[in-house]
Amino acid sequence: MDNITIIIIAAVAGLLIGFIIAKVLEKGKAGKTISGAKKEASGILREAKIEGENIKKDKIFQAKEKFLELKAEHEKVIINKDKKIAEAEKRTRDKESQISSELAKGKRLKEQLEAQLKDTEHKKEIFEKKQAEVEKLHKSQVQQLEVISGLSAEEAKSQLLESLKETAKTDAMAYLQTTLEEAKLTAQQEARKIVINTIQRIGTEEAVENCVSVFNLESDDVKGRIIGREGRNIRAIEAATGVEIIVDDTPEAIILSCFDSVRREVARLSLHRLVTDGRIHPARIEEIVKKTEKQINEEIVEIGKRTVIDLGIHGLHPELIKAIGRMKYRSSYGQNLLQHSREVAKLCGVMAAELGLNPKIAKRAGLLHDIGKVPNTEVEVETPHAILGMQWAEKFGEKKEVCNAIGAHHDEIEMTTLISPIVQVCDAISGARPGARRQVLDSYIQRLKDLEDVAFGFQGVQKAYAIQAGRELRVIVESEKVNDDKAAELSFEISQKIQTDMTYPGQVKVTVIRETRSVNVAK
Repeated sequence: MDNITIIIIAAVAGLLIGFIIAKVLEKGKAGKTISGAKKEASGILREAKIEGENIKKDKIFQAKEKFLELKAEHEKVIINKDKKIAEAEKRTRDKESQISSELAKGKRLKEQLEAQLKDTEHKKEIFEKKQAEVEKLHKSQVQQLEVISGLSAEEAKSQLLESLKETAKTDAMAYLQTTLEEAKLTAQQEARKIVINTIQRIGTEEAVENCVSVFNLESDDVKGRIIGREGRNIRAIEAATGVEIIVDDTPEAIILSCFDSVRREVARLSLHRLVTDGRIHPARIEEIVKKTEKQINEEIVEIGKRTVIDLGIHGLHPELIKAIGRMKYRSSYGQNLLQHSREVAKLCGVMAAELGLNPKIAKRAGLLHDIGKVPNTEVEVETPHAILGMQWAEKFGEKKEVCNAIGAHHDEIEMTTLISPIVQVCDAISGARPGARRQVLDSYIQRLKDLEDVAFGFQGVQKAYAIQAGRELRVIVESEKVNDDKAAELSFEISQKIQTDMTYPGQVKVTVIRETRSVNVAK
């Protein structure tokens, strides 16, 4: 037991001694560590201090550089401001010197003006004195002249004025006659030039329309089906379309006859559909004709739209566009009305441009000038086509210039604008050119001969010539038998005779020429 106690005590003592030794060793080691840490800390402090000094120097250097930059910019701004101030001062000095010089100049002018005013006042006084003397002398001379001539001053003045009036009247008449002759010559030359240039710049087509259409058949067997039992089919077609159908011995063809091209076209297309379909009977005929009429009406509107677009005309009323489309299926003396109207529109545009007028208004009037030839009702047929066309144009909001040109192109109303004679001239150009309208040569020649014979039926007529395709009759009379007044009367009588006894397209201008010649021979 005692041994165990001793061992325990020895063990405890050994542990204490070991603990004490360990503490001593640890303390020594800690001291070394602390001293090492202190050395390291002092080294870090030295390095930090050195680095702080370097950073401080860099910042100070950067601050100095920034300061120098700001200083340089500030100096530059100050220099610019000084420069502007110097320039402003210079301008001010210049203006001051200029104002000073102007003031000096104004002062000199004022002095000159005052001197001139004084001189003028002096001259005015002298002039008034001399004028009084002249009036006094004039009165005395007038009194002496009255005593010498036995006439008063008013009577002498009246005689002098009458003499001057007669002389001035004679001179004015001579000058007026010369001026008129020169103006006529110049105007005729310019008019010919414009008309020729206009015609040369427009392409034209020849007349091809007529009053019959030929419907070709694949075989003559179809003719019997078109005629139908006891002719009921052909009667139904004629009743529905208003077209006369002629079935003769012509092989594989039938003839559609009607003056109305629209109805002929409806009949032709309806027959084509019926023959293609094979079902030909009255009920089917009426159905096909109605469909074809609807198709034609749509085509008419489309044709009108294409026409106005091609000519560059805008803003037309839909009814006028429809009337323009109907022109395709109308003809005048064999001339297609739509082609004629397009040609007149182009001619009007070119001629108006040559004369310095509005070509768009002229082109519009030229296109619409014959819309009265496609009336909607039979009642409208009785109205002259120019008046009817003018009424339509007014109804659908066209301008006054266009309406007057439409109504006056055959002289039914008075022309009030410069566009009206242009439309009339271009209409005559389009209708009178060779090939424009279809006429049999014999009847054409006979009509010209009849025109000349009408002129020869009056006394005093020496020669007569039908020119311009029968649109003008030029009559030369004997100056001994027909005076100037009789010549004017003769022109009216011949025009009335032609109007009542003859049939002709358009209008005929009658020109009576009376020429006086005085011939002498120098030997």
